[in-house]
Amino acid sequence: MKGRWSGTPLLALAVVATASGADEATLETEHQTLRLTAVAEGLERPWGVAILPGGLYLVSERTGGIQTFYNDERQTIDDLPGIQSDDQGGLLDIVASPDYSDTGWIYFTYASGDADSTATALARGRLAGNQLTEVEELFEQNRRSEPGPHGGSRLAWMDDDTLLMSVGDRDSPERAQDTNDHAGSILRLNPQGLAPEDNPRFEEVGYLPEIYSWGHRHVLGLAVDRDRGDVWAVEARGNGHDELMLIRSGENHGWPEDDDSEEAAGADLLDDITSGELFTDEEVIEPVYRFSSDVSPAGLAVVDSERYPQWQGNLLVGSLESGQIYRFEVNGDEVAEMEELLEEPLGPVRDIRQSPEGYLYALIGDDNGTLYRLEPEQ
Repeated sequence: MKGRWSGTPLLALAVVATASGADEATLETEHQTLRLTAVAEGLERPWGVAILPGGLYLVSERTGGIQTFYNDERQTIDDLPGIQSDDQGGLLDIVASPDYSDTGWIYFTYASGDADSTATALARGRLAGNQLTEVEELFEQNRRSEPGPHGGSRLAWMDDDTLLMSVGDRDSPERAQDTNDHAGSILRLNPQGLAPEDNPRFEEVGYLPEIYSWGHRHVLGLAVDRDRGDVWAVEARGNGHDELMLIRSGENHGWPEDDDSEEAAGADLLDDITSGELFTDEEVIEPVYRFSSDVSPAGLAVVDSERYPQWQGNLLVGSLESGQIYRFEVNGDEVAEMEELLEEPLGPVRDIRQSPEGYLYALIGDDNGTLYRLEPEQ
């Protein structure tokens, strides 16, 4: 494992009530004091949050609806077509287009299909009151599977307005090493859902043109460092091997190579690896950081806001299993410091985002989820 970490937890987590009745917690972190303020509550199985200019929040719920919040007003957008909701499937991530102010496009991923088979898909639409109009499916992974775990998915825009989209291995580890299968990969698409011609393996035989990287189990945190051009991801590898990864385009990130969990060992995968039947590339990209216990990382943000001067270039990572928020200080592909921000977890952390106004947000909970804003104390 690269780098070192300092597991310094919060010194205090004091919960008080705001004048509006929303919960507020004071966070004494290593470098600055924050207030954790609830800005949206009562969310059902939330997954992702998009924060639009002007303070409009969109929260996706796996049951198939989008909750919108603006100036203390809440609306529900439902009746989205073709979404198959099950234990881990349903409506997944949601982001606004980089040119949202001009086009109004909202992009989202979801489990497309029926009770017999599903695929992770990408669509977009435009907000019109409490409806999403002009909805069009842009992309669907090339192989449907029985509904179940590890569909994904996370979205992140790159500086050239191409869109990264993660797709899980659909609970079949060997698919992550099949580059003719979208499962177990991060894809790069243009705003119309097509593969850009400068994708790293666009014209290479044996690779789907949309593939940006492969060898992934279940990427549930994806973010782009716009200052450095780095792509970061976190993924649950199981058996205490969850990872923070610096993504290398056109490269194999290893799942299920050298993993001794029962899941990876099934179907004689380790024998296949030993005999060289799975891996044809000489290099497998190692993680920057490997967690020492199962945390099921979910949600990832790169901090570049001036509101957090002591955290410039840091990464914030959430956890489904521990309910923790982790702060990583990184130097290139080395971890210089790691801090646990919550002394008392508030529930499974689903997503972490930075808003256009520069505030950090954490989406926490399951059947009764809450969206929190991390506000620096003046």
